[in-house]
Amino acid sequence: MDAPGFTASLVAGGVAGAAVDLILFPLDTIKTRLQSPQGFNQAGGFRGIYAGVPSAAIGSFPNAAAFFLTYEYVKSLLHTDSTSHFRPMKHMLAASTGEVIPFSLVQFPLWESLKALWSWRRGRVVESWQSAVCGAFAGGFAAAVTTPLDVAKTRIMLAKAGSSTAVGNVLSAMHGVWRSQGLAGLFAGVFPRMAAISMGGFIFLGAYDQTRSLLLEVGRKSP
Repeated sequence: MDAPGFTASLVAGGVAGAAVDLILFPLDTIKTRLQSPQGFNQAGGFRGIYAGVPSAAIGSFPNAAAFFLTYEYVKSLLHTDSTSHFRPMKHMLAASTGEVIPFSLVQFPLWESLKALWSWRRGRVVESWQSAVCGAFAGGFAAAVTTPLDVAKTRIMLAKAGSSTAVGNVLSAMHGVWRSQGLAGLFAGVFPRMAAISMGGFIFLGAYDQTRSLLLEVGRKSP
């Protein structure tokens, strides 16, 4: 990746990360409280849902910047033809090097595939708002299928020190939720999670594409 692409991905990723945290941080707090074994009201309800928003936005800027820089760099190293059947694998690998979580392995290949399909139907590259729509669909789907893992992570984080759940075994935590609450427990908070991440995907990926396009355009026009 050339210097303008390097800078554009770095800055655009940071802007996108800060934007999504500023807007959607409260929904994530609500989702976490819904998944708490204490119950929503005992975990805090709607109290203080904006606490920590500024620090989260500041912290997300470098993280998102590093993620997208890595993502775009690995994509450039693994360049394949636009019709290649290996393109989804390339996007999965690029996402996993930026952030090793199952969510990204679902969201980013789906986002790229939806953009490619929309581009093919239109006969030209999608615009930023269309990329944002693809990001919303990809994020919502990824959020739904990875909710049990998110529930397990939340239970581990909130578990009492020394308990079997606090050890950090995700499969064990999921099994415990299944035994006590069944399928409904494993998918607790799925709709707020889908709503938050769908909106997050729209803002995050749309802002990234828009900012990166603007920066690259400015770079092309600069002497």
